[in-house]
This record gives sequence, structure tokens and C-alpha cells, in this order.
Amino acid sequence: CGRGPGGCRGGRTDMALRCAASLAAGRRPRGPRREGTVRWSSAAKASAVKINEKASREKILTLESMNPQVKAVEYAVRGPIVLKAGEIEKELRKGIKKPFTEVIKANIGDAHAMGQRPITFLRQVVALCTYPNLLDSPSFPEDAKKRARRILQGCGGNSLGSYTASQGINCIREDVASYIERRDGGVPADPDNIYLTTGASDGISAILKILISGGGKSRTGVMIPIPQYPLYSAAISELDAIQVNYYLDEENCWALNVNELRRALNEAKAYCNPKVLCIINPGNPTGQVQSRKCIEDVIHFAWEEKLFLLADEVYQDNVYSEGCQFHSFKKILYEMGPEYYNNVELASFHSTSKGYMGECGYRGGYMEVINLHPEIKGQLVKLLSVRLCPPVSGQAAMDIVVNPPVPGEESYAQFIKEKESVLNNLAKKAKLTEDMFNKIPGVHCNPLQGAMYAFPRIFIPSKAIEEAKAHKMAPDMFYCMKLLEETGICVVPGSGFGQREGTYHFRMTILPPVEKLKILLEKVKDFHIKFLEKYA
Repeated sequence: CGRGPGGCRGGRTDMALRCAASLAAGRRPRGPRREGTVRWSSAAKASAVKINEKASREKILTLESMNPQVKAVEYAVRGPIVLKAGEIEKELRKGIKKPFTEVIKANIGDAHAMGQRPITFLRQVVALCTYPNLLDSPSFPEDAKKRARRILQGCGGNSLGSYTASQGINCIREDVASYIERRDGGVPADPDNIYLTTGASDGISAILKILISGGGKSRTGVMIPIPQYPLYSAAISELDAIQVNYYLDEENCWALNVNELRRALNEAKAYCNPKVLCIINPGNPTGQVQSRKCIEDVIHFAWEEKLFLLADEVYQDNVYSEGCQFHSFKKILYEMGPEYYNNVELASFHSTSKGYMGECGYRGGYMEVINLHPEIKGQLVKLLSVRLCPPVSGQAAMDIVVNPPVPGEESYAQFIKEKESVLNNLAKKAKLTEDMFNKIPGVHCNPLQGAMYAFPRIFIPSKAIEEAKAHKMAPDMFYCMKLLEETGICVVPGSGFGQREGTYHFRMTILPPVEKLKILLEKVKDFHIKFLEKYA
């Protein structure tokens, strides 16, 4: 280009085609060098449009051609209401006026995002592992350095940046096993049955993946509580398994009734092969803590019906109500005797994300799987090896959860003070939330025995239900969207967790600081009263 009297060799037609091709390829065309802007001939422009039309073709990946199981996945905790909250935040940053000055994201159990301070000792050990030069610093306590050195010795090249075994760093799995033995009063735990995971979610998904098989009426059925944490329904959809709902008893503080389990199981046998039973204890979103008697009944039911048990126990440190106590399924299973302990297949899950730690971002977790067939154990390790290993910083964080300072170590006093402060504060907020909700007309909230959420039942007038239908929304989604738009408070509608027909709820975390939580609850109260008046 740029040569000869006509610009491009071959005259203006050739030039137009060359320029059009340049445009189609995303390059600025080179034409005759003149001062000012390059002039485009109408022929060049027309040719460019035609070439672009030919270049654009139908996409390979569309909503019609994508994996239908992925399309079926729904995850309410980060669903439409959260996307809307994000849009409102952008509008506030642009200066668009709203009836509020900030969006309060009470939709998710993200402790540090809500202002909870990290546990000093945990962060010290992870910092030392991340930057080992700090091991020479007098600013760090010796008990933190001791743990960091042990973790680093288990890493390739003494570096947190190396891959680990797919099952996780061996010394951390040993610490997890020791923790389980202490927690369960001496019930033995084998490090070989411990698998470090990317949060508890990773372990739950892996176990479900290896459990699900068959087709038609022999397709695996997975029994889950309703209300449930949406990870379960999402994983079941993604794996094209059959979701089998059993309902918790809201009138009895969300208790689990074995008769309801039996009803759900017997009905499901007509269309699938139920072989997995999931329990969340303490409950999410419902906050109930299962009694020892209830756990015994569930274990007996699983043994009798030959069901694989999944025990989601990530909130095991979060128990607030007097008379309530966390009992692990593993401990109760052992105490029920060898007929149960040697036969019932059980996977239990824990995480760094909840409890008093709130370290969601590290994505640390573990699962303990007992009574697994030896050949299946090999298959599980193979499956986990596909993702190479869990985040190594998350493994280090998990180690501090299961191997914290002990009496006599220099960090113990500060550690206990921080841990108890977090848990006592959560207990105070659980009671405050329950009491304030139950003072609002048309709202009922069961006691928050554990975990970190309230799941109040809300009355929605028939006029509001009709308007929700007109907007093609579930009534509680309509309610929560109005709450967000008028107050800036983001909560998750109960329909995202499942609920009995004709009942409506929302899930709200109790993590905000006490004073902010009081303001939030007052705003909900004012909104609900106005909502009832508007749609009465």
C-alpha cells in the first residue's frame, strides 16, 4: 500500500478490497499518506461490511447447545437478587439517589466482609508459611513459627507454592485426625480417611460425583432437607441425579423427623434409586441443632435402608442455645456399636469458612470418609487428583483450625480471647435477631440454635402474591426485591432454599456488627409493616 499513483497497486478497486480486508481483520488500513484523517471510499466501506457479515458465523456454544445440566443449575445465594444488589451499588457510586446510602449484603455468610476480625494466630501462621523469611522475625511468637515450619516441611521445596499430594499435606491430615479424636472423646480417626478439600463444597461435590450412577428408575436419588443449602440442589442438577426432598418440621424448631424421611424414601423408590442421605447440622438456612436422639434415629434409618450418609458439619462451632450441643455423626455412629460403626458409610465435612474463623477466601476444608470400599477409595483419590490439589494456603489455614494454640503456649490466651469474643458476639446477635423478628406483625422466627442465619417465616398478602405472579416472580422473591429496592438490604428468598407449599421465608445472615444489625432489623420491620399496609 502507499505505492504508485493510485495508492494500492492494482487501482482503487484493489485498494478498497485490501482496506476492507484490513478492517475485517481488526487492522487500520494503510492508504495514501495524506495530511489529516484517512479518507475511506464508499466501495471500501461497503466491502468491509460484506466481509464482516461473512466473517461472523453462528456461535458453537449457545443456550440451546450448552450442557443442559449446567443450565439447570440454580444457586440462590448468588442469584438474581444479588445481581440486582450489584447494579444498585453501581448506581449509588454514580451518584444516583436512592432511599438509602449503601447496600447491606446480608445474603451470604461472609464473616470478614461483614467486619469480623481475623483470628491473629491463624493469620500469623499463614503469613509465616507464605513468606518464610519472617521466621527470623522477633515479631512472631514461637508457637506460630513451630507450626509454620512443620507445614513447610510437608511442602515440596519447603514452599507453599508447590503442589501437594491430591489428598492434601500428610502432616495436616494427621492433625485433622487428632482433632477429630479430641472432639469425639477418643473415637479413633485414621489420617488415610482424611481428604483436604477446597472448602467443604469441593468435598461434597466430589462424593456426590462418585455416588451417582444408573439411568431411568435406577438413577441415583439424593435425599436432601427442605429448606436446604442450594449447593446440594445445584450439584444434583449438574450431575443429572434425582433430588428427593424431605421436609424439616418448622412447627417443631425445624426438627428432623424419621417418619418424614421414610415417607420421602418410599415415594422416591417409584421413580429412582435413593441411596444418599444428606444432613446439615447445625442447619443452614434453618439454624437448628440436631439432638443426640435425632442423630441416632437418622443413623439407624440409614443403616436399615442402606443409605450413604453425608454429614455437613461446617457450623459445628456455632451453637448458641442453652441445652443444645453439637454431636458429630461420627461419634454417635461409633457409640451405637460395631454393627453400625463397621457398616454405615459416612462422609463428614468441615471448613475454615464458618465457625469462629470466618476464613471464606482461603477455601480450606476437609472431609473424613469411613467404611469406604477399598477399591472406591482408589477411585476417589483418582477423581481428586484431576484437580491436582486444594489451595495450599487453605490447607495451612485448616491446620490452624484443627491444631490451635493449647494451654501453656504463648499465643493461647489471645487465641481463646478472640475465639470466645466472636462466638459470644454471634450468640448475642442470634438472640437479638430472633427477638426483634418476633415483634414484627406477620413474621415468625424460630430460635436460632446455631449456624449464622435467621430464616423467618413471612406473611405475604394475596394482593402481593397476585402482583408477584404478574411479574413472573415467586412471592418471596418479589418481597425480597422490594426490600432491596426500598431499603438496600439484600437477603435471599426462601424459595431459593425450598419450603413447604404456601409458606414464605427469607434467609438473612446475623454477621453484621450488633449496632448495624439493629438498624438492619429496624429497617426490615418498617418495610414489612408498610408492605402489609400497601397490599392489605
